[in-house]
Amino acid sequence: MNHYSIGLEDRDRVNDAFGGGLPQGSIVLLEGADGAGKSVVSQRCAYGMVTEGTAVAYVSTELRAAEFIEQMHSLSYDVVRPLLDDRLLFLHAPVDARGPGRERDLLGRLFDAGTLWRADAVFVDSFGALLRNDPSFDDAAAEGDADHAMERIVRSLKRAVASGRTVFLTVDPTGLDATALGPLRGVADVYFAIETSTVGQDVRRSMVVRRFAGMASPVDDTIGFSVEQGRGITIESRTIA
Repeated sequence: MNHYSIGLEDRDRVNDAFGGGLPQGSIVLLEGADGAGKSVVSQRCAYGMVTEGTAVAYVSTELRAAEFIEQMHSLSYDVVRPLLDDRLLFLHAPVDARGPGRERDLLGRLFDAGTLWRADAVFVDSFGALLRNDPSFDDAAAEGDADHAMERIVRSLKRAVASGRTVFLTVDPTGLDATALGPLRGVADVYFAIETSTVGQDVRRSMVVRRFAGMASPVDDTIGFSVEQGRGITIESRTIA
């Protein structure tokens, strides 16, 4: 199996902690509560892939282009040149789908965005926000049919990765019913869950590896990391299974 390197090996140990990269043609699911660090992890992976020559598309439901550039700059991830060279495509996906004139099929628009799916790796941060604000999915959830609605979404994701494309999704599980998340968790080839704890004034973060199919080299069962302004992500500790 081929892999997309996450790069920056002279700067941090993220690629090594991820076993040498993410498998091509995989669905990657990163779960975590608000503020856990999902966006920073996805931003680090996207930037690292770009530096390795992988064509990347990044969708954000929160950040606009200028905010994305500023956020990446604060982590010393310089994305201006990749954006100008079309090696990195950034798209803002507003999620205010309800209201007069705003009824939109958010998920349909995502999967029908042809330019987006030309990339080798597609990041959607936050996929959970799209789910929560998509009128059709919201209606299905209200009727107790969210799991079947998710199964239809899973089929779209499988088609997206069939040609070797890797799709990286972030989700806040506290905002979605576990029944709805079941099909998505089940189809994920790589499944991380970020856990946080507070020790004094420090916030300790770790990614629990719940599944990692097709790893290039052994992956730790728990990956401790910190986030620093001007430095980005630093791998802090390792726990070997």
